[in-house]
Amino acid sequence: MDLLAWQGRWLEVVLRDGWEFVRRRNATGVVGVVAATPDREILLVRQYRVPVATETIELPAGLVGDGGFPEDPLAAAGRELEEETGWRAGRLRLLCQAPSSAGLTSETLLLVMAEDLVQVGSGGGIPGEESIRVERIPFDRVAAWLGERIREGAVVDAKIWAALWFLGVPSASGTELTVGDQGATIWGGEPS
Repeated sequence: MDLLAWQGRWLEVVLRDGWEFVRRRNATGVVGVVAATPDREILLVRQYRVPVATETIELPAGLVGDGGFPEDPLAAAGRELEEETGWRAGRLRLLCQAPSSAGLTSETLLLVMAEDLVQVGSGGGIPGEESIRVERIPFDRVAAWLGERIREGAVVDAKIWAALWFLGVPSASGTELTVGDQGATIWGGEPS
């Protein structure tokens, strides 16, 4: 049985079997969208995220059933893609379902492939609520581009690497990233 430890407007902390975790109050799920333009560019978004106190680079994503109302996850993925990037998908299909952070939240993410894209606007999110920058990165440049952003200190969502795998994009070659005073390698690529 769940015991409610704290409740906010959007989240609540729950106790279950000695475990504390967070769950959303006003949504039925979360979708992340893997989308590529007809010119073989992956669509990514940049936005400031308060919990990590910096701008992040992410897949287009959002809530399913925002407001607590039932919503088809594929419809939510299409809506979020268009709101955030200005691109509309002709076809959407489910790729996988995975936990967002299994030790912290009950939330699971549905990763959705968006295909047959057509640009219908500029994106940027919901005016007055979101400030999103759209990035269109060519497949043959994306791994190096992400490496450059990481070296600059950007926070890059790991789901992007899964998206690149689903898109069949080859990994970066000859790229190595280091962090901290010790120069510990956090990611490296093999020369092709």
